[in-house]
Amino acid sequence: MTTRIDLRALWSVGLFTLAYLTAALPVALMRGNVEFVMYIAVMLVLIGFVFWMHLQVELSTDVLWCLSIWGLAHMAGGLIVVPETWPVESQSRVLYSWWLLPGHLKYDHIVHAYGFGIATWVCWQGLATAIERRGGRATPTLGLMVISAAAGMGLGSLNEIVEFAATLTIPETNVGGYINTGWDLVANFVGATLSVILIRLRSPRRLALGNPTAPFEGGY
Repeated sequence: MTTRIDLRALWSVGLFTLAYLTAALPVALMRGNVEFVMYIAVMLVLIGFVFWMHLQVELSTDVLWCLSIWGLAHMAGGLIVVPETWPVESQSRVLYSWWLLPGHLKYDHIVHAYGFGIATWVCWQGLATAIERRGGRATPTLGLMVISAAAGMGLGSLNEIVEFAATLTIPETNVGGYINTGWDLVANFVGATLSVILIRLRSPRRLALGNPTAPFEGGY
């Protein structure tokens, strides 16, 4: 377990996240939005998981803030009501239903692409740490980027399972139908793909010169 955790950064992110969740819960309760009360509970579980992972991997401060902002975008998406003049997909006039480009791009798509792009980044940081702790060098090769993107999209699929569970247990939701799920998965793919492209472009290639036995190095 790492002993180099930046407690100041961790507290800052934690307090910011707690602040918007504390504000979101009474709004969801007052509106009788059972769906988002459930999502807040799921978020608390995920926060616990991220904290545990941070203790094991020492996620970067940047990725912690990005995860927290993702949570804020999710809360805003389900609770902020948009003006009557804004085009929406359903009768629920919240940010998640808002068409940024009518018929083509919704706020929901942006949040999915952003969120599971960040999830892919988290997966890469976990994978890189595992490699380096076993004596290797975590070079963002094509193969490792494909694995990271696949892991990020796998988390996106898990999100769709949670949404499916909501449709089975809650009378009225704003989850949407099969087409919505399909576009969510497409957005997850776009986010994960952009994420690994950025990781690969921003990380200098570190070749194991003079160390032919170093694992996970090379063109793959």
